[in-house]
Amino acid sequence: MALEIEHKYLVVNDSYKELAFKCTEIRQGYLNRLPERTVRVRTVDDRGYLTVKGKNKGDVRLEFEYEVPYEDAVSMLRLCEPGIVEKSRYLVDFDGLTWEVDEFHGTREGLTVAEVEIPESGYDYRRPHFVGKNVTGDPQYYNSNL
Repeated sequence: MALEIEHKYLVVNDSYKELAFKCTEIRQGYLNRLPERTVRVRTVDDRGYLTVKGKNKGDVRLEFEYEVPYEDAVSMLRLCEPGIVEKSRYLVDFDGLTWEVDEFHGTREGLTVAEVEIPESGYDYRRPHFVGKNVTGDPQYYNSNL
């Protein structure tokens, strides 16, 4: 069983760009957005992924992700519910953790959030200076609702 334990923050400045060791372009859509589970299709540069996530219980949820052929992922994106998400993802190493900073494009232009996966709930970690308000568990910031 795969568990995802993740915290999400609003980003307050663009200093993460100077700290990033990688940037990728992501397109993602949802085949299912039920609160009990989501099924997501994603392309990351030239790779494809299918992800199933369970319902959030605080900062924890089940997550299963599988690589699929890129061409299949592109075709599956056409089957998704309306609202394809497009974003640039910057990866930043900070204090032993990798932060994923997403700059949204299109109708979500101007929204930038940072996520960090932690080894267990209650894990104590330092936040980089580019993050602000903690929005973990706030449904308006779930990718499936964007």
